[in-house]
Amino acid sequence: MTTTTLTTREKVEKSLARRRAAETRFRLYGMASVFFGMLCLVVLFTDIASKGVSVFQQTSLTTDILLDSRYLNLNKGSKVEEVRFANFEGLIKRHFAKSLQPKSRSEKRELFKLISPGAAWQLQELLLANPDALDTTISIELLMDDDVDQWFKHDRDLTKDEINNRLSEQQLTWLNQWIAEERLDSHFNTLFFTNGDSREPELAGIHGAIKGTLLTLMVTLLLSFPIGVAAAIYLEEFAPRNRMTEIVEININNLAAVPSIIFGLLGMAIFINIFGVSRSTPLLGGLVLTLMTLPTIIISARAAIKAVPPSIREAAYGLGASKNQVVFHHVLPLAMPGMLTGTILGMAQALGETAPLLMIGMVAFVVDVPGFINDPSTVLPVQIFLWSDSPERAFLERTSGAILVLLSFLILMNATAVILRRRLERRW
Repeated sequence: MTTTTLTTREKVEKSLARRRAAETRFRLYGMASVFFGMLCLVVLFTDIASKGVSVFQQTSLTTDILLDSRYLNLNKGSKVEEVRFANFEGLIKRHFAKSLQPKSRSEKRELFKLISPGAAWQLQELLLANPDALDTTISIELLMDDDVDQWFKHDRDLTKDEINNRLSEQQLTWLNQWIAEERLDSHFNTLFFTNGDSREPELAGIHGAIKGTLLTLMVTLLLSFPIGVAAAIYLEEFAPRNRMTEIVEININNLAAVPSIIFGLLGMAIFINIFGVSRSTPLLGGLVLTLMTLPTIIISARAAIKAVPPSIREAAYGLGASKNQVVFHHVLPLAMPGMLTGTILGMAQALGETAPLLMIGMVAFVVDVPGFINDPSTVLPVQIFLWSDSPERAFLERTSGAILVLLSFLILMNATAVILRRRLERRW
């Protein structure tokens, strides 16, 4: 008997040891998977940040230039249209040709390639803001070409053999001369946040994309939130429990898992082909994103309504409240924090969508900043898509910089949802 008892105990102990070992391995696998996921995120964000952080610096050349009224054919009383059509580009070329005296026409071309086409726009804006500057010598930081910008920020400490440099030896000589004179330097790139899109990388910015994104999300929020909340209240509180209601609920749950590009095709078929809404506008983008976010908002709103304890309803009924009073005076205020959280998460999802907007034409090259919801526009994810397809090295930098801005918006919206949930929710 004793031997049998000891043998059984040993078997139980071995079984427990195997079970504990299996549980330990499972915890280690879980920790390893979490660590691997975090490592991938760190590598991804580090790679994006390393490529995009330099976009917030822009290279410029400090120079003194005479705003010659005779060359520009202007006077202090000239109209705005005359100033805009003045030959500022030729004035800049004449200035640098006199100061550096290139020996041949090819050297002149190489010299003029160092200056951004936006330099003429800088002089134009300066003269429009201060007409008294005409016929005076001004000190200004002229924008440099994107090749110069990339060389100054990344490649100037490398040897010729280490980089695929697009600058000639003569151009490098001029640039190094300006560096020695402390005239070539980088400063905070305000144009990245104040300009719209451009074919010139050093002039391209995200102002138009950000404003288009905000207008699109405004349309989405104004449509999806009231419709989604109203649908959730009806389905949860007023709808009869029959076969039709079950079909509607199943379809709402299925729509939440439909690929987003399908909503783009739906928007193109309905809003463009049937209703004639203009392509590439925040209004059209907001309508399409409303279709996409409605299932998410309805599901989260219904979950928030279900989370309200039945005792709230029973107490209100016990005091003589009607059905509408119970729902709108008691249930809805208590469920609103959860509804707001779900809505913000739905807006964050809409903010990062690209595929449905490509289907409705928001991939167009739009330079102007939109003024309202019916103006041609693009959005930040589509702007990132367009820049990523450009061959210039400077556009790769701007792609990563725009991704950083988009991630900042997404993190802000998700953090807002978490804060609202923690501060407004009630524990029963």
